[in-house]
Formats: sequence, structure tokens, C-alpha cells
Amino acid sequence: MKLPRQFLSAFVATALVASAILLVACALQPVSPLATGRQASFQPPIVFVHGNGDTAALWQTTIWRFESNGWSRDRLHAIEVPYPSAREDNDKEQPGSTSTEENKDYLQREVEQTLKATGASKVVLFGNSRGGYAIRDYIQNGGGAATVSMAILSGAPNHGVWAIKNFREGNEFAGTGPFLTHLNAAKDEAGDEVTGPVKWLTIRSDNNDKYAQPTDLWIGAHGIATNVTFKGPELKGATNIVIAHIDHRETAYSPAAFSAAFSFITGKLPQTTDIRRESDIILSGTITGRGLNSLQPQTGDYFNNLPIAGASLQIYATDDSGARIGDSMLRSTVGKDGRWGPFHARIGVQYEFVMSAMGYATTHLYRSPFPRSSDIVNLRPERLTEADGKAQSVVTLFRPRGYFDRQRDKIVFDGQTVLPGVPAVGAGVASSKMLITEAGNRAIRGEFNGEVVTGRTWPAADNHAVVLEITQ
Repeated sequence: MKLPRQFLSAFVATALVASAILLVACALQPVSPLATGRQASFQPPIVFVHGNGDTAALWQTTIWRFESNGWSRDRLHAIEVPYPSAREDNDKEQPGSTSTEENKDYLQREVEQTLKATGASKVVLFGNSRGGYAIRDYIQNGGGAATVSMAILSGAPNHGVWAIKNFREGNEFAGTGPFLTHLNAAKDEAGDEVTGPVKWLTIRSDNNDKYAQPTDLWIGAHGIATNVTFKGPELKGATNIVIAHIDHRETAYSPAAFSAAFSFITGKLPQTTDIRRESDIILSGTITGRGLNSLQPQTGDYFNNLPIAGASLQIYATDDSGARIGDSMLRSTVGKDGRWGPFHARIGVQYEFVMSAMGYATTHLYRSPFPRSSDIVNLRPERLTEADGKAQSVVTLFRPRGYFDRQRDKIVFDGQTVLPGVPAVGAGVASSKMLITEAGNRAIRGEFNGEVVTGRTWPAADNHAVVLEITQ
């Protein structure tokens, strides 16, 4: 798999290197190891914690990279928070959202189950964005200091997305609000913000994280400084590293972030940041849905990770034009748990996943060939909006593990390099929706940094939606 153009700008080792600071600058290379003395064969169970509104499926490539470096699959556990989005005000109930307390308690239960299943005494926690909040809260306030050996926080807005007095301070992302003020209070005379004896690592971007911006470029009070700097995700007392040009999600899901995490855990460089192919590929996952409220006025949708009982799934092999090769290779109607599979995938074959469920569009999701097995191929059907009804076909190019950055990435969508809804500068949008005006069924192609996904247009008038999903 071709690596995105990511560069390590600084690697600062403080917690594990006695009285030393190591600075490393490199391009398209793994992060240098920390001098920890731990053995590479040491394999603690790792619990992966996704961010706000996200799913366990985002950790798929990270898990593959750990496996490609010899980690046992049964010691890699990505949790799926049923209601992954934060409340607008943490103290006020809100349908489809969770409080910080609920988020912490869910993580605590998952850690306890992982310890029981593996027989280990401690786990490593690896969280992206809001997942970092749950990790910090659990370790500081939920007993996690006794069950966690290491905590890796990637892109966690530890000092807030904004820190403006009297502005939305009930929200957990407010740097001046009670939640973060409590978490960031000094833990010792040195003023450390982290809880011992856990070893801490933070991973941040140099300036390309949409949730660590000094201005209201992406979020905050219009025209007012956020009072948050690019260094917002760093924590005093942690090992803090910087990877240049990566975006908010790439702080967790990129090859460079994996290398940093692997080196922190083992004290050694990974053998590879590539994903090694398996000869026997078995896929499974969950079909989950969306709730309805006023959080997103354009559609009324909010994401959740609750199963859609009774949803149906068909899987087809496709050729280079996105056309189906033969009959469906799997037909399944999921039960109450929403689980589908197992499905034995072919090496080097692209697939079309067709989801149907009451209240949703029939969604045709196209993926490039799978290199390895995964039990978190989690699927979400789409809903068409009123605006979509004007199109013959509605096609979305989606990159769940990172954002689109037109200055950094090579992106082509149906022959266009200027993507609908993607700004010319910055990385803060993970999808681009194209409304096709001509009728008919034809090939439509998306390309991101060398990865190509080709699908077919389907009629929006018949309530069909198309998604081209980028793996990297």
C-alpha cells in the first residue's frame, strides 16, 4: 500500500529516556524507537478507542499493521461505543449522545472484559480524539491507573477545541469547562497533567489538525481566537511527539502514527509499516444505523453504532469498471446483533457491499481489495436528502481514516481534482458528494494517493446511494 506523504517533524522523548530529549526529522520513514529496554516479543492486549461519532472500523488498518508485525489478533480489541457522540452540554441529557461519565464507564467495562478474556493484568489503551478523553477520565477517575500500563492519545484535544470564557463551557470540548479543567489539574509538584504510574504518549500534527487551531478555521466562536494552539493535544508529563502535515484522524490511523505507537509500546521500530497480505481472508462486521434529531439540520441524522436488525446485505465481486462478476457471493439478513459474515474474500478482488434497510437508501459501497481478515468491516447505509433528489445518481467519495487535503494529497473523483465540498486549503473534510446529472449506469472512479476504487452509478430516483470508500 502506498504511504501518504507524511513527515515526522519532531520526536520528543521525556518519560522513558533519562534526562534526554531526542529530536528526529525524517520523511516517509518510521518513527525512531524509544530507549525503553522492553522486548519486541512483549505483547500486552491493546484496546483501541475511537473518537466522536466514529466506529471501531477506523482501527482496521492499524490492527492490520500490528498483525503484520507479529501481534496476536486476539490481543487487539477495537471497542464500539453505541452512542459515540458527545452531548452539546455534558450535564443535559440529549438523545443519541453520551456524557463523559457514560463514555468512561463504557470503556471501563470493555477493559474489564479484555482483561478477563486475555488473562492479562494490564492493557494498553490507544485512543483517537474524544477516545483520548475517555482514556484520561478512566485512568484518573475510574480505577484505570491499576489496569492500564500505557496510554496513547492521538489528536486528543486535551486543552480543548476552544478555550473561551463563558462560551459553551458545558461542552466537554471546552478548555475552560469543568471536565477538562479537572483532567488538566496538576497531579504533582512538577505540574504534570497525567496520572501515574501509567506511561503516556501523545501524537499530534504540527498544524494540520482541525481541532487544534488558534483561529475559528473549522470550529469555535466566529471571528474570535480559540485560545488553543497547535500544541493543544500535548500533556505535561507525557512523551509528546509531532508528525508534520498529518490531519486529525491520521494522528491515529496513519502509518507514521502506528510506527510511533509501536515504538512506544515495544521500544523498537516495527519491521514494516506496510500491511502484509494473508492467503485466507475472512471478513465480518456489523450493520449499524443513524438516529434522527436536530443535531445536523441538513439531514436530521446523527451517527450511532446500534445494529439495524433485519437489514440485508449482498456482496458482489467487481471488475475494474465496477461491474459485477457473476452472482452475489453472500446474501444475509442480520439479526438483533446486526452481525454479518463470515465471508471468505478472494485475494486482489474489489467488492461491492449492498445494504438494504427500512428507512435507508439501498446503499452500494465499493471497497478496494482486502489484504487481510477483519471482523470490524462495519457498514452504515446512507439516507438521501431532499437536495439529492435533483440528481440522477448520488455518489460519495469517503475516506474514514483521514481527511482530504488538496494541497497534500493526490485526489481524483470522477476525473475531477476539485472535489465538491472539499476546501482548497486545510484538512477537515472526509467525504465529497457528487450529484450526477446524466442518467444511466456507468463506471465512476475515486483515487486517493494511488489507491483506486471504482463503482457504478445507481438511480437516486429509486432510492439508491453509492459510496466509494478509501481504505488508507
